[in-house]
Amino acid sequence: MPSLRLATFNAENLFARYRFKDGFQPTADDGFTINDTAFRIHDEESKKITGKAIREVNADVICLQEVESLPVLDRFNSYYLGGLRYAHRAVIDCFDPRQIDVAVLSRYPIVSLRSHRDERDKKNTAFLFSRDCLEVELDVGGKVLTLYVNHLKSMMGGRDATHARRREQAERVAAIVDARWKKSGYKGNFVVLGDLNDYPEGKTALASLLGHKGLVNVLTRLPAKEQWTHYYASGNEYHQLDYLLLSKGLAKANAGVPVVMRRGLPWRAQQVTDGRLEGVGENEPKASDHAPLYMDITLV
Repeated sequence: MPSLRLATFNAENLFARYRFKDGFQPTADDGFTINDTAFRIHDEESKKITGKAIREVNADVICLQEVESLPVLDRFNSYYLGGLRYAHRAVIDCFDPRQIDVAVLSRYPIVSLRSHRDERDKKNTAFLFSRDCLEVELDVGGKVLTLYVNHLKSMMGGRDATHARRREQAERVAAIVDARWKKSGYKGNFVVLGDLNDYPEGKTALASLLGHKGLVNVLTRLPAKEQWTHYYASGNEYHQLDYLLLSKGLAKANAGVPVVMRRGLPWRAQQVTDGRLEGVGENEPKASDHAPLYMDITLV
């Protein structure tokens, strides 16, 4: 059976910013064309370390959060990930006010994409997924692997204040999974993954996913103190925000444990015990405030 290394990583602000060519005067003409500008990756020192973190993981498929656009992803892949051979890439623009989207880098062909970007919330007052729930089907050695790539509502403004929006998003992801996989007893090759922006403990908004009978949070296979994936510097807090939720069938066939690669976090995150990537600073630069999460899996 085919195997692969699968990862998820919130790359934190993978943006590009435009720069006018020397001597160009935009006010001298009615607007400008793309040929009169150039863009480069924003915060290049940090993004070099982001690239090093992705190299360290060396996943066959890595799902990213906080990517601005496909041109940005292509440029980042070309300039910082050369040699990793991510020939297959996908981003679909959505509705986040910061223009951050979910993305996929893959060594395996992408055979299908389905976006849920146009779905509305229950009250029909806003788009449900500002960063999408992106369904991606990959051809992995003749087997199809289906990924549900997510970046749910953040806790900016408070966990309680943002709970309802995040819960509705999580419940919809669970319903999408049910519609496709319930009849098969959740035995297929599928994974819900990404930055779900809530903790498993306490009043979590993720109950519909973490308690789902067809999904397994494989991070619980690690000791409790090793399950954190995010460092919140302002509060010096360590929590799990990132998830690999394997289908029941995949989890049964893969008894291994996932890995949280924390070497791109800043030195002030003192619970990191295995050193840092070259160039990481006390606070900045860093790869991200999240750590990549990955696991080697064999398809069923």
